[in-house]
Amino acid sequence: SEEFNRKAFDDLVLRKMFVVPSFEIHGGVKGLFDLGPPACALKAAMIDLWRKHFVLNESMLEMECTCLTPQVVLKTSGHVDRFTDLMVKDPETGECFRADKLLEDAIDDLLEANPGMPTEEREDHLRTQRQADAFSPTELDELLKKYECKPPSGKEFSASFPFNLMFQTSIGPEGTSVGYLRPETAQGLFVNFRRLLDLNAGKMPFAAAQIGLGFRNEISPRSGLLRVREFCMGEIEHFVNPKDKSHPSFSTVADKELVLFGRDDQLGSGKTKTMPVGQAVKEGLINNETLAYFMARTQLYMERIGMNPAKLRFRQHLATEMAHYAADCWDLEIQSSYGWVECVGHADRACYDLDVHSKATKTPMVATQKLSEPVDIEFAKLKFDRKLLGQVFKKDQRVVSGILEALAEDWSDFAPVVETLEKDGKITLEGYEVTKEMVTWTKSKKKVQEMKFVPSVIEPSFGMGRVLYSLLEHSFYQRDADEQRVVMGFNPQVAPHKAAVLPLSSSKEMFAVVDEIAAELMDQDLSTRVDKSSTALGRKYARADEIGVPFAITCDFDTLKDGSVTLRERDSTNQIRLGRDEVVNVIWKFVHGKLTWSELTQKYPLVSVAEGDGQAAATKETTVVVNTGRGRFHRPVK
Repeated sequence: SEEFNRKAFDDLVLRKMFVVPSFEIHGGVKGLFDLGPPACALKAAMIDLWRKHFVLNESMLEMECTCLTPQVVLKTSGHVDRFTDLMVKDPETGECFRADKLLEDAIDDLLEANPGMPTEEREDHLRTQRQADAFSPTELDELLKKYECKPPSGKEFSASFPFNLMFQTSIGPEGTSVGYLRPETAQGLFVNFRRLLDLNAGKMPFAAAQIGLGFRNEISPRSGLLRVREFCMGEIEHFVNPKDKSHPSFSTVADKELVLFGRDDQLGSGKTKTMPVGQAVKEGLINNETLAYFMARTQLYMERIGMNPAKLRFRQHLATEMAHYAADCWDLEIQSSYGWVECVGHADRACYDLDVHSKATKTPMVATQKLSEPVDIEFAKLKFDRKLLGQVFKKDQRVVSGILEALAEDWSDFAPVVETLEKDGKITLEGYEVTKEMVTWTKSKKKVQEMKFVPSVIEPSFGMGRVLYSLLEHSFYQRDADEQRVVMGFNPQVAPHKAAVLPLSSSKEMFAVVDEIAAELMDQDLSTRVDKSSTALGRKYARADEIGVPFAITCDFDTLKDGSVTLRERDSTNQIRLGRDEVVNVIWKFVHGKLTWSELTQKYPLVSVAEGDGQAAATKETTVVVNTGRGRFHRPVK
């Protein structure tokens, strides 16, 4: 964006070692980055808050599954065949490019070069851009030609072709067992569904969660932490009855307003709508309560860690983007200097994942709902021609009969099979062609006291690296008075260091007090930075600002006399004086969201501290706290 100083931001991020290229002295590798101490602490605080906000608050079952995944698991899930991006090559150099990103960049360049373009024509280009990752290879090839996209050599790009993004490896010394580094954490949770359900005493709905690494062999990594090859993910799998996707806590978020960019608006007006999630569910814009609940909870989490709410929106997947089995999908997109970036996916994956693993392993992945009173249900009573099934399907005859028996449990599921068999004499089910001669059926009724079902899955999936990068950008600013003074305005709850403790002089007595206060802070799990350098106090403040320390405690000569210290708030640079025996508790309250700076300044008088490069000392501000009927205010001293 025009207002964002990317050069100053990049300089700070590298200089203060938030993020650095991996293996830099060996030339580095595209798409691999190391988090330095400040970003490492920031990420740990973000994840800790994520656990509290989701896992603890929702009583989720957390797991840690392996990154190394056997081929059969990812073949079953569809990743081996379909986890691809479309790629094109420079025929002369062999350099590879991601086709949809080339198209997006070409449209950006076109719009930037033609600011006076008519609105309708501009909207047409933007609609094409929004659908970039939903086009077929043939459509993409035509569009790349239309927008005159060419590789550095100046030749024509090769035709688009799918490239699988998974890192393949072999498990064991024989090299016969193929494995992959997992592209998502979800599959480990799906294959453990039966154990998780049992651990939860069979109760539905329930959610499982996992935080861990994912790996994708990106075609063209770029934009810092936004498109990398190894990244941290936080995924939740909420298992629910497919016929009841209500959420017991939905009323607590129903009034939360979200910025929604529905598929009709993407293909039409190009404008977002702001509305409460309760209204969005009522109007059918969001498919169900549980999906909407997690969208609202995600928004609340983002606000809690300090993201700018004005730069958050939820974009609905277009029909061409969604998997065939998905009921609805919304991405939380965060605006940064790179534009709107997908950071959290929210998908209603229906019953697909449990279904495919169940069929591949012949393991039932079902849950049970006990009914308050018995009900009559219609089902199909089947009789198989076992001899014919054996002749046609050989060892797979049990698989075929199992598919039919699962459908027969509910007549509404089996009725379409009956209709097709009677009309065409045959039907294809999961790749098996079943003929009318193989099975006969009668429609029957039975009383049941419980219903069995394959659960649907609602999945919020967080790209923690993208969230981290976006938070770095949203937190960065330059002080109006001095562009050289850059600040990371982190929320105290996630700031890498909660406080800095600074001595005004280098005396042993002063250093001893500083060490005591720092130890007291760390006893309360408040990470603390101590700066005993001989640098001027103003420079020490600036150093703390650069890594986002929200509070600075200064020990001065009054500290040795009366035990008082000054407490500086980073963003306003205002300071108060209070007793050193109070300061640890005050900072603890800030970090846990139980106190605000404005509340604190009502209790303690402001002091003035010069923040230049010279010797600084805290002096009483020429104001006095005045009580009125409307509250407490600072007034000039008469």
